Amino acid sequence: MELLNKPKGNVKKQTPMTTSMSGSQMSSYESENEKFYRTAECAYFKAEARGFEPGHEMEDWLAAEAEEKQCVQH
Repeated sequence: MELLNKPKGNVKKQTPMTTSMSGSQMSSYESENEKFYRTAECAYFKAEARGFEPGHEMEDWLAAEAEEKQCVQH
């Protein structure tokens, strides 16, 4: 009796693609990731202060990014 889910023909097994990052690339990735989450948190607090009124998401995000840039420069 043949199994119904048995692959037929030559089926290549896929192997996951792996990439490696150098220390500086990983550090850059981590700092970008941290920057994103700080910006998101700031934008959230801006929305919360307004009572989460819809329609201001982009405004909140851009203001949060501007604050993030200002903090980094000082």
